[in-house]
Amino acid sequence: MNLADMLSFADMNQLTAIAGRYRCECKQNSKQDLIQTLLYTLGSKDFMEAQVREYSQQDLRFLNALLFDERSYLTLEDLLAAARSASFDTPAGQNGGYRDTVARFKNGGWLFNGTSQQSRYLFQVPKDLKERFRERMAARLKEGVEPGGEPDLYREEGDLAAADLQAVLRFVGQDEPELNLEGAMYRRCQQMLMNSLHIPEPLLTKGGWRFGYGRACEHYPPRLALLYDFARHRRWIAEDGQRLRLTSTGVAVLEEAKYESLMQIFSFWLRLYKGAIPNLPSLVYWIGVCADEWVTVKSLEHALGWLIKPFYYDDAGSILEKRILRMMLHLGMLRAGEAASGPVVKMTNWGMEMAQSKQLLL
Repeated sequence: MNLADMLSFADMNQLTAIAGRYRCECKQNSKQDLIQTLLYTLGSKDFMEAQVREYSQQDLRFLNALLFDERSYLTLEDLLAAARSASFDTPAGQNGGYRDTVARFKNGGWLFNGTSQQSRYLFQVPKDLKERFRERMAARLKEGVEPGGEPDLYREEGDLAAADLQAVLRFVGQDEPELNLEGAMYRRCQQMLMNSLHIPEPLLTKGGWRFGYGRACEHYPPRLALLYDFARHRRWIAEDGQRLRLTSTGVAVLEEAKYESLMQIFSFWLRLYKGAIPNLPSLVYWIGVCADEWVTVKSLEHALGWLIKPFYYDDAGSILEKRILRMMLHLGMLRAGEAASGPVVKMTNWGMEMAQSKQLLL
């Protein structure tokens, strides 16, 4: 429902609280006057501009979470979890805690209770407010990125991830590589596999921490780990004792030379990395908004870094460059190059399509 519908169902207490929040001049005992005044106030361009400019980064992260949640109704627990996630571990007592965040947004006209007996204790966000916030947020973020100029040379991987997924299956089918006690291929086998791929990566070195980005990230470099985890998830390969083998399904896929669509690999990547980067779908969307032309990676980090919660030893810049931009390059969504201004990126047409797709809401 839109704001007008939700205001008409709201009780007088909430309407009065919203009017008081924005210092509206209207008849406090007239529901019709309250609704008309609030529609005018919240519907104005200046209102949304002020919200985006004046809200704290924590509040904007909370709104961002609501923006990319397509559920019709949210429970109080859902909202408290979103507020907690948006706080980046700020102590709950600050600003009255997470319940205060929810109450402030309810009194700010962003959250309304359901209208039926079943949904009266659930919450929803006006659809038109979501759309207007998305537009204003996009404008704010774009203000923070700098054009990078077109590089002389750039890298684009297209659908090579899908082709290399086939190469992984062929290698496993032909060699049935032996696994070590940790369940990983030996380095010699890894290098042989890497030599058969269109996009090789350096093998992992000893030391360092590796978790949170899929099961295979402990043993293999990021792109290969994604393809390995995807093939294992689809049950095309299986760790059978001390050997890695193709399953009957994997054999059929290989015999049919059926290339998995990049869309499926992209959707899997979103789910795989969301544990470490909970708002990954929104970050992909905003990168699509900001990098429709060549932009510097440095300015992109400046514009979006505050939306990225550090994950153990990965800071916001490392997550953006290594975990998001690099993987979007591998998925054919980005072009990357070097200009006079430094590293630059630009979305591909297919990347733009994916960045605005329903896949981000899964």
